Amino acid sequence: MKIVCSKSELVKGVNIVSKAVPTRTTMAILECILIDASTNVIKLTANDMEIGIETVIEGNIEERGIIALDAKLFGDIVRKLPDNEVIIESDVTYKTTISCEKANFNLVGKSGEDFAAIPMVTRNKPIVISQFTLKEVIRQTIFSIADNDNNKIMMGELFDIKANNLQVVSLDGHRISVRNIELKESYEDKKVIVPGKSLNEISKIIGGSVDEDVNIYISDNHIVFEFDKTTMVSRLIDGEYFKIEQMISSDYDTKISINKKEILDCIDRATLLVKEGDKKPIIMNITNGNMELSINSVIGSMKEDIEINKEGKDIMIGFNPKFFIDALRVIDEDTIDIYMVNPKAPCYIKDADNRYIYLILPVNFNIAN
Repeated sequence: MKIVCSKSELVKGVNIVSKAVPTRTTMAILECILIDASTNVIKLTANDMEIGIETVIEGNIEERGIIALDAKLFGDIVRKLPDNEVIIESDVTYKTTISCEKANFNLVGKSGEDFAAIPMVTRNKPIVISQFTLKEVIRQTIFSIADNDNNKIMMGELFDIKANNLQVVSLDGHRISVRNIELKESYEDKKVIVPGKSLNEISKIIGGSVDEDVNIYISDNHIVFEFDKTTMVSRLIDGEYFKIEQMISSDYDTKISINKKEILDCIDRATLLVKEGDKKPIIMNITNGNMELSINSVIGSMKEDIEINKEGKDIMIGFNPKFFIDALRVIDEDTIDIYMVNPKAPCYIKDADNRYIYLILPVNFNIAN
């Protein structure tokens, strides 16, 4: 095999596929990036058996072939090459030369034929969504997936397609994030659980352009994201997702409208008094026209008042401040509505059209502290 391409093109491709190189594996071949120049295009591939990513890079194929190179070493080399044309050559014994200007590296590769192929997924009608929308909906929900594997379903996000609506849901047992996206077309109903790891990686490699689309294909076991010259295939999580509609209520005894930046900044200030691992709640004392936010910790205490519009009953309720901050940071509106029932029931931050819903469970607190 012999290919010629620019360093910038090679680095871009390596950075994309490296997201699917496993950090730990007993299969040495999976620690490699596959360079496939056996057809008319140069394709880079990585596969950790949960996520597979392939991308096509620009360049000239002077001799067709295929080779697998250690991903970390190959990536480190190409990033430090001069900014010029790169030549990669390999022979039948898998000895590989990487040359750029006066720099020459000699590596021992592995047979490309032994590389684990990315699963072939039947591609019917794609679900089309802009790169910007996909990147945003992941950002707006990914923070509330579970960070341990006690319940595998909580480590994924629900993608629930009904007609022209895509609902994305994540939860971790203490909070729920829901985003509803209007699609350009109507589709057959489909409900799948996509691993959070896969969504994190796809959000890092899509450009996020409003004008560029992602084509999404879903099979029984896999989801495929196609965009630009890149394809990512991810396994789905088996199982039935939680019945979200049974967890979310429209009942409330107290509704407040509040400036989002004011409450976010206030809670952010309050967390200066909370050491990492310290589970001190932010306490909201809501009365007519006013919300008093307070926090007490071993370091000190803080109180601050914020003007609000209130409907319904007064209430005093406590929350994990991080959960509130996570939700508020991904809401774009200047003014938000918060709905509460009682100090033991979840509160909801949501808009009138239910484009977003953030449910947060309250925490117990001792007012004397």
